[in-house]
Amino acid sequence: MSQMTIKDVEVLNCEYGKNTIKFLRLHKDGKKHTVKEVEVCTHLRLTSAHEYLEGNNSFVIPTDTIKNIVLVLAKKNGIRTLEQFAIDICKHFMTTFCQVAYVKTYVQEVPWQRLHETGIPHIHAFMCVPDGIRFCEAEQCRNGPLVVFAGIKDLKLMKTTQSGFEGFYKNEHTTLPERNDRILCGEFFCKWSYGECKDFDFDCIWNRVRGCILEAFSGPPDCGEYSPSYQKTVNSIQMLILSKVPQVQVIEAVLNNTFYNVVDMKNLGLTNDKEVLVPVETPYGSCACTLGRKKFLEAQGQVLRDERLSQCGLAAAQGN
Repeated sequence: MSQMTIKDVEVLNCEYGKNTIKFLRLHKDGKKHTVKEVEVCTHLRLTSAHEYLEGNNSFVIPTDTIKNIVLVLAKKNGIRTLEQFAIDICKHFMTTFCQVAYVKTYVQEVPWQRLHETGIPHIHAFMCVPDGIRFCEAEQCRNGPLVVFAGIKDLKLMKTTQSGFEGFYKNEHTTLPERNDRILCGEFFCKWSYGECKDFDFDCIWNRVRGCILEAFSGPPDCGEYSPSYQKTVNSIQMLILSKVPQVQVIEAVLNNTFYNVVDMKNLGLTNDKEVLVPVETPYGSCACTLGRKKFLEAQGQVLRDERLSQCGLAAAQGN
């Protein structure tokens, strides 16, 4: 067998970075304090792969330096929003290091909420409320647009009726009974794209998206809305977001369901009318869907076509 050499391979992708940079940013405005506790992951792709192919580290920005830069930016700029902080990180690496060809950063927030006592907000006390984790991503290629994503994960939702699953395909392996009244419960993940970065009010948009998720999942407060499947629930959430939040261009959603079994209490001499149930944690069902606005996708397709034509022209020029 012949010995492989560097000339026999092509580098398709190589990147590196620092993961799980955790810190708390405390902002003091007199006696009133504000906190942002975040976890940051930042990865870089360099203009060459010398460090991988030759062991030449002259272009490599150490991951410890990446960590320090993130902390310094938090100190100097603060964290107005997660998205703006991710943008600050991307811009710093692109403008400071000419050897960086691509940067991507992920930021997620610990859900601290200010405590209220008899309706009065406390000036320096907070409580961690696990009602969904906010996160964002920003990425940029050199000479390319800065693209921002945002999202929410680990959002646990439940409604105890107005959900069913009927009319599904059946064969000799089907044992699941049809149901027209069941608990719908799951853990929701949602990530959306703004397209090119603009001067958006990211906090306002995130809260509007979260409000759409809750509204579409639950329906009107006095009667709810029937869900024929987890899939339709996911679609209803996405459609409401695209209808009410024009800044969102593409939206990905995943719903991992939690099934509840009704406990048979006949041997105990009791009738259990779906009042005592036991969660079935594994295995669990999952459904996912990504929707995008057609006009945005068509425009993106044209950009990609133009880029391919430009690359073909470059290749032809190199061939000559």
